[in-house]
Amino acid sequence: MKELDLLKKAWQEDTYSFQQVTENEIYRMIHERSSSIVKWILIISIIEVLLWTFTSVFFNTDEYMKNLHAESLNPFFKGLTFVNYAVILFFIYKFYKNYLKISTTATTKQLMQDILKARKTVRFYVYYNLSMIVLSFIAGLVIAFEYNPRMDALKYKIAHESNHHALFITIAMMVVFVAVFFGIFWLFYRLLYGTLLRKLHRNYKELQKIDL
Repeated sequence: MKELDLLKKAWQEDTYSFQQVTENEIYRMIHERSSSIVKWILIISIIEVLLWTFTSVFFNTDEYMKNLHAESLNPFFKGLTFVNYAVILFFIYKFYKNYLKISTTATTKQLMQDILKARKTVRFYVYYNLSMIVLSFIAGLVIAFEYNPRMDALKYKIAHESNHHALFITIAMMVVFVAVFFGIFWLFYRLLYGTLLRKLHRNYKELQKIDL
């Protein structure tokens, strides 16, 4: 946005030297930047899905469940995976539609509306991903606690303690693990998508000044 700010400053301070600079030209620059940002959101989301898919290849859920003697949960996780991919693909489709709309927008007001819609879609996408990550991690901890033979000693201790000290410690550790896990991914999404959303927000503010 540095060159855009310089252009606007020059336009405002020296209308004679910069008569060729018009609101339409500033709008065009903002339009191009917004279109580029939304395009990158689309590209990054596709890369993200491909990376998650590539990572899942190296983790055999069926084999893991078989080792824990929890094969009965396989249909549930397969269904959850299917739904998750369907939702993510829907978001990617929405990103693509947002990109097309912003790329072909012809008016300042419409571009402002399209930017707001694009930012809203990205926020929902991030919220959904963070929710699924946390739920998956919690499910993994619960399954490991319930089916992993290494947890038998801990479960026995919890069942036979009168003060439930081991239970409280176990729950506290799970909460800490989930919080740390959530924090890592929250920072990742904030850095990745948050930077792009802030740029879109700056574009929106600049359009507001033009529209006044």
